[in-house]
Amino acid sequence: MGSDFYTAFILPYAGIIIKICRAYTNSQEDFEDYYQEVCLQIWRSRDNFKEKSQWSTWVYKISLNVCLTYLKKKDNKNQYFASDTLPAEAITDSQHFADESVNQLYTAIRQLSETDRALTLLYLEEKSYHEIADIIGSNANNIGVRITRIKQRLNKILNMESD
Repeated sequence: MGSDFYTAFILPYAGIIIKICRAYTNSQEDFEDYYQEVCLQIWRSRDNFKEKSQWSTWVYKISLNVCLTYLKKKDNKNQYFASDTLPAEAITDSQHFADESVNQLYTAIRQLSETDRALTLLYLEEKSYHEIADIIGSNANNIGVRITRIKQRLNKILNMESD
């Protein structure tokens, strides 16, 4: 992957990639593997981007698909990652692992279903219901109902942890 592509098309969206990878991993090592694989898949699929949506929407879709795919592969113990080094920019951003309240939120998010995790992350990124529906492949009304239910579930999870 060229450094120009990484700097122009991945680095500005590293926050998105980091949040999604973090929601689907339980360790720093897994996080780094998922992050690398997402970056690689964005680079590999760059020619498939048809500009029917925003680049950030494309990054979300690829990130979610990679994480869900590798989560299933990990369950089957057949995991493959293409690189062994994480770019310095991602290591700096991943220092958010030290914030305890953020860690509690991610712990609660990881207790949700795979799809609900994705919806939660997109909602936290302040995406509109229409944007979320486009990324997930649903309709905006359904997204609104699901997010309301997810908020209630997360509230219960977080309240149980604080007791």
